Amino acid sequence: MCVRILQHVPFEGPGRIEPWFRHAGYEVDTVRLYDSEAVPAEDPLETDVLVVMGGPMSVNDEAGYPWLRDEKACIRRYIDAGRPVLGVCLGAQLIADALGARVYPNDQHEIGWFPVQAVPAGDAGLPGVPGRVAFCLPPEIEVFHWHGDTFELPAGSVLLAESQGCRNQAFQLGRSTIGLQFHLEMTPDGVGAITENCAHEIRPGRWVQTAEEMRSLRPGRYERIDAVLDQLLSYLVSA
Repeated sequence: MCVRILQHVPFEGPGRIEPWFRHAGYEVDTVRLYDSEAVPAEDPLETDVLVVMGGPMSVNDEAGYPWLRDEKACIRRYIDAGRPVLGVCLGAQLIADALGARVYPNDQHEIGWFPVQAVPAGDAGLPGVPGRVAFCLPPEIEVFHWHGDTFELPAGSVLLAESQGCRNQAFQLGRSTIGLQFHLEMTPDGVGAITENCAHEIRPGRWVQTAEEMRSLRPGRYERIDAVLDQLLSYLVSA
């Protein structure tokens, strides 16, 4: 079994995602797009899972990052082939764009630890997927955010989570395509890296914390998101 991870910058890695897959017996292939590694062009059926990570660029920056065009096409091939696909932050926006949904600046930046609320889409089931309910997030959980853009929901998808700062926080399309605007994979080292490399984005705002607040090791903070990440990845690979 193999999981392919598309990574856009060195300071936004897979975090807790990689050890989860290794423990589950998967071979992990990380494609470092920032290091000029090519977007995979092979048949998606040769890979079991695709994970698309975050990054500071916009999905609309194809002039500055020409590989974005190939990456969107790659994501669409995996989705069309029915392979499980997980997008995190920029990765969720790339999934939305690849499916024809608009990605655009949010009214305000969301940077730091803030709660999201689950939207109970599972009760109605998934459009076109008899017998499978949508992934259920906790009713409310504090998660890590770092984004200025948001997205429209792709056609046929269901909303899984929202927040006061940004309506569309998570969505699911079909059995096994999930986009998260927030980060469940974060570790203390990961938060330290992003606050250091993107310090210029930390400007006063209603939904922006200081670097010190983001780095705070509040009891249970990481354990709670780890538990939800474990449930999410188990759900994806069970499709």
